[in-house]
Amino acid sequence: VQLQASGGGLVQAGGSLRLSCAASGRTISSYHMAWFRQAPGKEREFVAGISWSGGRTYYTDSVKGRFTISRDNAKNTMYLQMSSLKPEDTAVYYCAADDIGPFAYAVVGVKEEKYDYWGQGTLVTVSS
Repeated sequence: VQLQASGGGLVQAGGSLRLSCAASGRTISSYHMAWFRQAPGKEREFVAGISWSGGRTYYTDSVKGRFTISRDNAKNTMYLQMSSLKPEDTAVYYCAADDIGPFAYAVVGVKEEKYDYWGQGTLVTVSS
């Protein structure tokens, strides 16, 4: 599966952005998916994850209550709605997919190593 992240840009603190991750090549309905981010000079970190059906979602503590991950399997697309953005949210955001095969109850991973496919990243810059 190929992933294409989009929707990044420059926004003022307190503003909102919606990232999209469009998949092609295969349906995403058999993949758990996630957003990671990498700030300048820092390691890539988990932001949010979502199970194949959308029924389970997970967030890193720093974005809880501000970000919402969702997916539309019919459109083969995942989203990250980001609100109340802070300068520390500035990073390149990557979408990723974990091929769970027939294991519908597999854990949604928070580690990079769990994910098989990655998008190219989209830059989010939050100005103070």
